[in-house]
Amino acid sequence: MAEKVPQNLANHARLDPPFHFFVLPVFALSIVIALVLLAMHSGLHSAWLLIFLLAAIVAVFKIRFYALRVQDRMIRLEERLRLAILLDKPMRARITELSESQLVALRFASDAELPALAARTLSEKLSNREIKEAISQWRPDYWRV
Repeated sequence: MAEKVPQNLANHARLDPPFHFFVLPVFALSIVIALVLLAMHSGLHSAWLLIFLLAAIVAVFKIRFYALRVQDRMIRLEERLRLAILLDKPMRARITELSESQLVALRFASDAELPALAARTLSEKLSNREIKEAISQWRPDYWRV
Protein backbone atom coordinates (compact mmCIF):
# COMPACT_ATOMS: atom_id res chain seq x y z
CA MET A 1 0.00 0.00 0.00
CA ALA A 2 1.33 3.42 -0.94
CA GLU A 3 2.22 5.87 1.81
CA LYS A 4 -0.37 8.51 2.52
CA VAL A 5 0.66 11.99 1.46
CA PRO A 6 0.35 14.48 4.33
CA GLN A 7 -2.85 16.47 3.86
CA ASN A 8 -3.05 20.23 3.73
CA LEU A 9 -5.40 22.87 2.37
CA ALA A 10 -4.12 22.42 -1.17
CA ASN A 11 -4.57 18.65 -1.38
CA HIS A 12 -7.31 17.66 1.07
CA ALA A 13 -10.11 17.41 -1.51
CA ARG A 14 -10.44 13.89 -2.85
CA LEU A 15 -11.70 12.34 -6.02
CA ASP A 16 -13.33 8.93 -6.18
CA PRO A 17 -11.86 7.51 -9.41
CA PRO A 18 -14.66 4.99 -10.17
CA PHE A 19 -17.26 7.75 -9.78
CA HIS A 20 -15.42 10.75 -11.22
CA PHE A 21 -13.52 9.00 -14.02
CA PHE A 22 -15.90 6.20 -15.01
CA VAL A 23 -19.52 6.74 -13.92
CA LEU A 24 -19.71 10.46 -14.75
CA PRO A 25 -18.06 10.18 -18.20
CA VAL A 26 -20.23 7.17 -19.10
CA PHE A 27 -23.38 9.08 -18.17
CA ALA A 28 -22.23 12.22 -19.98
CA LEU A 29 -21.46 10.25 -23.15
CA SER A 30 -24.77 8.38 -22.85
CA ILE A 31 -26.71 11.64 -22.64
CA VAL A 32 -24.94 12.96 -25.75
CA ILE A 33 -25.70 9.72 -27.63
CA ALA A 34 -29.33 9.77 -26.47
CA LEU A 35 -29.71 13.39 -27.64
CA VAL A 36 -28.21 12.53 -31.03
CA LEU A 37 -30.51 9.50 -31.35
CA LEU A 38 -33.50 11.64 -30.42
CA ALA A 39 -32.53 14.26 -33.02
CA MET A 40 -31.89 11.70 -35.76
CA HIS A 41 -34.68 9.23 -34.98
CA SER A 42 -37.27 11.07 -32.97
CA GLY A 43 -39.78 8.77 -31.44
CA LEU A 44 -41.00 7.22 -28.24
CA HIS A 45 -38.03 4.87 -27.90
CA SER A 46 -35.42 7.64 -28.25
CA ALA A 47 -37.35 9.97 -25.96
CA TRP A 48 -37.78 7.24 -23.36
CA LEU A 49 -34.05 6.44 -23.47
CA LEU A 50 -33.23 10.08 -22.76
CA ILE A 51 -35.78 10.28 -19.92
CA PHE A 52 -34.44 7.04 -18.43
CA LEU A 53 -30.85 8.29 -18.57
CA LEU A 54 -31.81 11.56 -16.91
CA ALA A 55 -33.62 9.66 -14.14
CA ALA A 56 -30.57 7.43 -13.67
CA ILE A 57 -28.27 10.45 -13.42
CA VAL A 58 -30.54 12.06 -10.82
CA ALA A 59 -30.61 8.78 -8.87
CA VAL A 60 -26.81 8.44 -8.91
CA PHE A 61 -26.31 12.00 -7.71
CA LYS A 62 -28.98 11.66 -5.02
CA ILE A 63 -27.37 8.45 -3.74
CA ARG A 64 -23.97 10.14 -3.64
CA PHE A 65 -25.44 13.21 -1.94
CA TYR A 66 -27.08 11.02 0.72
CA ALA A 67 -23.76 9.31 1.47
CA LEU A 68 -22.01 12.68 1.82
CA ARG A 69 -24.77 13.93 4.14
CA VAL A 70 -24.31 10.87 6.36
CA GLN A 71 -20.56 11.53 6.45
CA ASP A 72 -21.23 15.16 7.41
CA ARG A 73 -23.55 14.06 10.22
CA MET A 74 -20.91 11.67 11.55
CA ILE A 75 -18.22 14.36 11.35
CA ARG A 76 -20.54 16.79 13.15
CA LEU A 77 -21.07 14.27 15.94
CA GLU A 78 -17.36 13.42 16.20
CA GLU A 79 -16.34 17.08 16.27
CA ARG A 80 -18.92 18.01 18.91
CA LEU A 81 -17.57 15.20 21.09
CA ARG A 82 -13.98 16.27 20.42
CA LEU A 83 -14.83 19.90 21.23
CA ALA A 84 -16.60 18.84 24.46
CA ILE A 85 -13.38 17.13 25.53
CA LEU A 86 -10.92 19.85 24.44
CA LEU A 87 -12.76 23.11 25.23
CA ASP A 88 -12.99 24.75 28.62
CA LYS A 89 -16.40 24.90 30.30
CA PRO A 90 -17.52 28.38 29.09
CA MET A 91 -16.71 27.51 25.48
CA ARG A 92 -18.40 24.08 25.71
CA ALA A 93 -21.75 25.83 26.07
CA ARG A 94 -21.22 27.47 22.68
CA ILE A 95 -20.53 24.29 20.67
CA THR A 96 -24.11 24.31 19.38
CA GLU A 97 -23.50 27.73 17.79
CA LEU A 98 -21.10 26.18 15.27
CA SER A 99 -22.69 25.37 11.93
CA GLU A 100 -22.34 22.00 10.25
CA SER A 101 -19.93 23.40 7.66
CA GLN A 102 -17.81 24.99 10.39
CA LEU A 103 -17.66 21.69 12.30
CA VAL A 104 -16.72 19.84 9.11
CA ALA A 105 -13.89 22.32 8.51
CA LEU A 106 -12.70 22.26 12.14
CA ARG A 107 -12.04 18.51 11.90
CA PHE A 108 -8.74 19.33 10.18
CA ALA A 109 -7.43 21.37 13.13
CA SER A 110 -5.02 19.63 15.49
CA ASP A 111 -6.07 19.11 19.10
CA ALA A 112 -3.58 21.79 20.15
CA GLU A 113 -5.02 24.53 17.96
CA LEU A 114 -8.69 23.51 18.00
CA PRO A 115 -9.79 25.45 21.13
CA ALA A 116 -8.39 28.77 19.92
CA LEU A 117 -9.64 28.22 16.37
CA ALA A 118 -13.12 27.29 17.59
CA ALA A 119 -13.24 30.46 19.70
CA ARG A 120 -12.08 32.53 16.73
CA THR A 121 -14.63 30.81 14.47
CA LEU A 122 -17.43 31.77 16.85
CA SER A 123 -16.27 35.34 17.41
CA GLU A 124 -15.45 36.13 13.77
CA LYS A 125 -18.08 33.82 12.20
CA LEU A 126 -15.44 32.24 9.95
CA SER A 127 -16.52 30.34 6.83
CA ASN A 128 -15.35 26.78 6.29
CA ARG A 129 -12.75 28.05 3.80
CA GLU A 130 -11.44 30.65 6.27
CA ILE A 131 -11.22 27.97 8.97
CA LYS A 132 -9.20 25.69 6.72
CA GLU A 133 -6.90 28.57 5.74
CA ALA A 134 -6.31 29.37 9.43
CA ILE A 135 -5.17 25.85 10.32
CA SER A 136 -1.42 25.60 10.84
CA GLN A 137 -1.17 22.00 12.10
CA TRP A 138 -3.31 20.00 9.68
CA ARG A 139 -5.02 16.88 11.07
CA PRO A 140 -5.64 14.61 8.07
CA ASP A 141 -8.95 12.96 7.23
CA TYR A 142 -8.20 10.08 4.88
CA TRP A 143 -11.64 8.47 5.24
CA ARG A 144 -13.78 11.14 3.57
CA VAL A 145 -14.69 10.38 -0.04
